[in-house]
Amino acid sequence: MNRYDGVKVLLTGAASGIGRATAHRLAAEGAAVYAVDRSADGLAETAAGAPGPGTVATRVADVTDEPAVIAAVADAADTLGGIDVLVNVAGVHKTTPIGTLSVADLTWIFNVNLVGTALFCREALKHLPDGTGVIITTSSLSATQGNPYMTAYSASKGAVLAFSLSLAAELSARRIRVVPISPGTVDTPLTRADMFPKGTDLSYFARIVAPFGVADPAQIASVIAFAGSSDAGYLTGAELRVDGGSHL
Repeated sequence: MNRYDGVKVLLTGAASGIGRATAHRLAAEGAAVYAVDRSADGLAETAAGAPGPGTVATRVADVTDEPAVIAAVADAADTLGGIDVLVNVAGVHKTTPIGTLSVADLTWIFNVNLVGTALFCREALKHLPDGTGVIITTSSLSATQGNPYMTAYSASKGAVLAFSLSLAAELSARRIRVVPISPGTVDTPLTRADMFPKGTDLSYFARIVAPFGVADPAQIASVIAFAGSSDAGYLTGAELRVDGGSHL
């Protein structure tokens, strides 16, 4: 498919996992992708592995650094010749039992997951075209399904979901679509690195194992590619859960 021929995409969190898979999927469909992450090495690997016919340009930036975000979005618009689609994938995950939850944990998780998303939306809206512009955000199944030891993470993703739905309403007059994606468990470096504290009772999670198992990042990227394309031209302000049946 070539749904993204001539489409200019700004993508965050592109150095690994869902972000890298999304960069590759959109490039394969013809997009010009401007990929942002704080990992220079990861971005280089993403760009090197990207298929044609699209392209992938990269920039190192921290999504919580407001001046860096402003500069990155401006450079993306200059490099690409505009921005048609913003895809917010950058995020962090940390298991935080309530007894050890700190203000530092809360601040870090919310700054990356919510504030970073909001900053990129604010800046990209200066360039997104009325009538065809698209914003995709990454929430989580945890935003609407309780998971022990994830109070801070779940709250941040719930905030992303609420932010996205209200943003969709605000931008409806400009006919800019906003679509939050809520993945379930995905096999990424982020999830593999986040270890539960020793001795944690994990029996609860046996009740919510997805019938379709753990997702591959490419499976989430394919949904993002749909949501950002003209195939989803009548879709806005609706959460897309990609959870392998966890809610069945």
